[in-house]
Amino acid sequence: MTRVLVVDDQFLIRAGLVGLLNAAPGFEVAGEAADGEEAVRLAARTRPDVILMDIRMPGMNGIQATARIITDAPAPAPRVLVLTTFDLDEYVYGALRAGASGFLLKDSGPERLLAAVTAVAGGDALFAPSVTRRLIEAYAHHDRPAPGAPRPPDLGALTSREVDVLKLTARGLSNLEIADRLSISEATVKTHLNRTMTKLDLNSRAQAVVIAYETGLVTPGE
Repeated sequence: MTRVLVVDDQFLIRAGLVGLLNAAPGFEVAGEAADGEEAVRLAARTRPDVILMDIRMPGMNGIQATARIITDAPAPAPRVLVLTTFDLDEYVYGALRAGASGFLLKDSGPERLLAAVTAVAGGDALFAPSVTRRLIEAYAHHDRPAPGAPRPPDLGALTSREVDVLKLTARGLSNLEIADRLSISEATVKTHLNRTMTKLDLNSRAQAVVIAYETGLVTPGE
């Protein structure tokens, strides 16, 4: 059973998501919140597996709430699936950097939303990685860390194979595609990626993609 916390300031959208999840087998609504501050409180209390997170909300927005939830949560932290109106919403890149596992358009159909929640809960891959890659490429050069912000981690701790896997992940390839490209098994790809995330102290595949851009391992348009 996948427990989901629904966060959206618009009542009708939130109610629709709650109704969809309650009606679908294998899902349970852990709670619902109308703003970021309420989401932080509920996430700490209910310990959901996945959080459907709106970005633009009054007070604490979805990016700030995502960062707080992932930073404060005991392991394993909940997976955050960002909900957005536009596929190139400038805020989505910030949410991925904060630790969100992926994003989904609000006008996606019920089957796609449930599939996205399942994918994020499994932690294997970003949902729609090609779209996420396009978004990151579009905004990576606009969203550099502010002065005084933590520097990206050093990739020197990674093995050459881990670097190869990280680079291909950032280019939008799935685990299966990476396995084919490097002539290794899909399980080995997952192992390399998990070790990379552990060494770099990352919480999600999305953060690994962002780090690949911020360190210059891959560049927009490459």
